[in-house]
Formats: sequence, structure tokens, C-alpha cells
Amino acid sequence: MGSEFSQDRYDPLVKLVVTGTIGIDTVYTPRASREGVSGGSAAYFAAAASHMGPVGVVAVVGGDWPKEHEAILRALPGVSLDGLESRAGSRTFAWGGRYFEDVNRRETLFTEVGVLQETPPSVPDSYRAAEFIFLGNTHPAVQLGFLDQFPERQLVVADTMDLWIRTAHGDLMSLLGRVDGVIVNDSEAAELTGMRNAISAAQKLLDFGPRFVVVKKGEHGAILIHPEGRAVLPAFPVEEVAVVDPTGAGDSFAGGFMGYLAREGRGDFKALQAAMAYGTVLASFTLEAFGLDRLRELKPGEIDRRLRQFQQIARVG
Repeated sequence: MGSEFSQDRYDPLVKLVVTGTIGIDTVYTPRASREGVSGGSAAYFAAAASHMGPVGVVAVVGGDWPKEHEAILRALPGVSLDGLESRAGSRTFAWGGRYFEDVNRRETLFTEVGVLQETPPSVPDSYRAAEFIFLGNTHPAVQLGFLDQFPERQLVVADTMDLWIRTAHGDLMSLLGRVDGVIVNDSEAAELTGMRNAISAAQKLLDFGPRFVVVKKGEHGAILIHPEGRAVLPAFPVEEVAVVDPTGAGDSFAGGFMGYLAREGRGDFKALQAAMAYGTVLASFTLEAFGLDRLRELKPGEIDRRLRQFQQIARVG
């Protein structure tokens, strides 16, 4: 499946690439519900990162993937779908979940793996010179396979989940030994290390190989642990009535985070701190609508205004 973007709209040799899932979500919240939502880790990541610069997607969908979902991604300037494979005889990954009044809590109602059980998609030649790689959540052996397809990589960051911590621990440890950074939530960090304190867990994760660790704590913000220091940022304060759908907020954080690093061409401690702020702001917009609806409508001015607000909120002294 080729991209419809012309060369004057984006550089075909993209600098940032995300590997991950494209899915169809069903979401129930205390205030509303929606079926057939455009979702998946790669979709949210790309939608957020596109506001920073070009991003290439490596993912696979089935023949049932809605045309309107494809149109949403293709309409995002800077998103390349050269690495998106469509398999007519397969079914797209699907997920359903229900959120509670405390939106940090949710239950998974169903997961249909579909096409993800098959051979992973290939990395197109136009992506192989990418320098910034985000390995979205999937089996760590698959993530390792993707890693070797980017010979020019300069900064590689990975995501994971509790399932792989329990069922593919060896592969996950191998992956952590080869990436520059890892982004996990606080419960995953605790399960990986056996340490409940997020700071202690993140510090322990550095011993496994990554150069830096970001621990997401939902409405309590995020923590960065790096050999040069530590940084803590709050979440952007979103009123309860404005939270429509929390799905994809973590992937949007990663998209804003990596998008900033790729745009700046840096991965030093100061750049990582700034990247966290951009990730936090992009994630806050994601909460305000179902699926990609808010991210695809965003204007640069909105991001700049919210970033300035966030800088005022996070400033000390």
C-alpha cells in the first residue's frame, strides 16, 4: 500500500519511523461510547508526531480496515504510509475496553489479534535511512527484528506491556540491552524490576541497558531517569468534563516526545526534558475526543498556546 503524499509535502527518506499496531477500537466511558474507532499504537503515535514533522508508519491491517480510517491517516500532512501493508484475507487488530469514573482504571472487554498473528510487515527502502525509531508495543522478538532493519539508526526507543514482561521476559531483556530508551508506565516498571517506587524502578531499568527511561504515571505526569540527571513533569491539568477518551494518550505522548527529538536531531538530556513537555501536551489533546479526532483537527497555534500554559504551570520559582 503506497503513500499518496507527493515529494513536495514530505521527505520520502523519513527521519522518524514508528512500528506498531493499527487497530479498530470499541470504547465505553462513563459518559459516552463509540464503536469502530480508529486506533492502535502506531496510529496515535503518528498522529501526534506529525505535528512535529514527517513520520513513517510500519504496520499491517486486514481487508476489513475501514476506508475512512485510512483517509484519516492519509489526511495528516507528514504521515507516510509506505510501510503499511494491507492483507485482504486477514482481519485487523481490534480492541474493546471500558473506562471507570477514575479514568486511570479500565477493563479490557475483548482483544482480537487478527493479522498480528501473521508475519510482521516489512520496512520499505525509503525508511531504512531513518535515524529515530520508536518500537511500539508488540512482541519483543518482533521489535528486535525491526531494529536490525534500520542500519542508520541513531536513537531507538521502545514500549512494552505487562503481557510481554510475563510471557517473553528473555526476549524483552535482550531488547532492553539494545535500545537507547524505554517508555513504560509505573505498573510495568514495577513488574519489570520488582520495585514499587517509580524512581527506584526506573533507576534499576537503566541497569538492563537503556541510556534513559521514561516512566508514565497517568494524571500524575512522567519521570525521566538519565545518567546526567532526573526530571519530573506533571500532566497537563485537564478538567474532568473535558476527558472524553483516554485511549491512546500514552502513544500520543510517545509521538510528541519522539517527534520533537527527530525534529531537533538530538537525544541529549536537555532535549529529552523538552520532548517530555511536547509529549505531555499532545497527550492532553488526545483525551478530548474519541480516537484521532482531536489530533487530526489540531492547529499549530493550539499546541503553542498549550505549551506556553504548561511551561507556566510546571515552572518553579
